[in-house]
Amino acid sequence: MKKLQKNEGFTLIELLIVVAIIGIIAAIAVPGLLRARQSGNEASAIGSVRAVNSGETAFASSCGGGGYAQSNADLALAPSGGAPFVSPDLAAADTGGGKSGYLINVDKSADANDRVVLAATATCNGSTGASQAMYFVGADPLTLGQTGTRYFASDHRGTIYFANGTDIANPIVITTFIQ
Repeated sequence: MKKLQKNEGFTLIELLIVVAIIGIIAAIAVPGLLRARQSGNEASAIGSVRAVNSGETAFASSCGGGGYAQSNADLALAPSGGAPFVSPDLAAADTGGGKSGYLINVDKSADANDRVVLAATATCNGSTGASQAMYFVGADPLTLGQTGTRYFASDHRGTIYFANGTDIANPIVITTFIQ
């Protein structure tokens, strides 16, 4: 009596077809995932700029004598008996790895009308810089085209501006954005 041997399994052709189908699906899905990641990074950058604007408003009304902080580090310093004006992740977002693919940098306004409002020693949180009448905050992608495609910026007016593929100058010139 002879036993019949059954050969069950997949042929090489069947396996190659499955691998090809998986490759095609991956080629379609990966660009969409990268765009979704960029959109998420850009949404985080907008949120960070908004948080800096809120922190600057709180600093001006409570600590800066009506003037604004001029760096991420100054906004991250807590006044005595209070909380910092921005979260710790924004305190270091102007260097190295940034935050969610963007460098968030608070700086002095380059506007000729900017002036000192309160000396650094008179601020309630021990700022290293004097509070000024204006400020500038920029959010720049760490790697243009990979972590984001848009640049964001705001200033003492509180409006958030964006530009595609090019940095926004300090001070922000509003006529650049009106068409």
